[in-house]
Amino acid sequence: MANTSTRTLRLLSLLQAKRYWPGGELADRLGVSPRTLRRDVDRLRELGWEVNRKRVQRLWREEGLRVPQRKRKRRRLGESTVPAERLRAQRPNHVWAFDFQFDQTADGRALKLLNIVDEFTRESLVMLVARNIDADKAVSVLEALAAERGAPELLRCDNGPEMTAHALRDWCVLAKTGTAFIEPGSPWQNPFVESFHSRVRDELLDVEEFSCLAEARVVIGDWQQDYIRRRPHSSLGMLAPAVFAASVALAAAAGV
Repeated sequence: MANTSTRTLRLLSLLQAKRYWPGGELADRLGVSPRTLRRDVDRLRELGWEVNRKRVQRLWREEGLRVPQRKRKRRRLGESTVPAERLRAQRPNHVWAFDFQFDQTADGRALKLLNIVDEFTRESLVMLVARNIDADKAVSVLEALAAERGAPELLRCDNGPEMTAHALRDWCVLAKTGTAFIEPGSPWQNPFVESFHSRVRDELLDVEEFSCLAEARVVIGDWQQDYIRRRPHSSLGMLAPAVFAASVALAAAAGV
């Protein structure tokens, strides 16, 4: 009786009470009840009961039984060290935002872009183009960038598998970088990289057709340099990101 589910026992007791089938020893031989009506019927037939589906279905209704609803799997979420919705960059290297973007070459094969943006200077720090980019590759890119510019104080990103992987978490701990994960399905909480993505999409990905990975890397690299060095940005006083970053560095050196 220890392995008999409550639902199956209720069904058997009701069947016997209504005199549909005699006997009481069958309940002692029942295993765990199946999850569906059809499987309940098959299980009872396997145990020697002469039962049809309609009769068991009627008993289901009388007892208020139903198939359990499927539950959505719990998604692993990153743990923020600061609330993403209240975070605003105050200086260069304060907050880096990074995310992925997708396109394809003329042969239909996927292209994946890893974009990293400094939220204060609006500089495009990285536009990595590859067929596939996993968490380990993203960490290696961050390591190289941090070696060149210094590690950021905070990383803003979504809860994609690459962002919540142990490799990235370990790098953040070692680099003493905090994390600001946006809420699932809330891209507006990562506005700077989303704005950058819209420019990349409108001015580049929706315009150019790449014949191969090598061509995509060259064209995207040229666009990135033009964006950084020559593209005025309204939020930067109509200065290009690289020009604005240089002016901030000069002001900091002068103690302004």
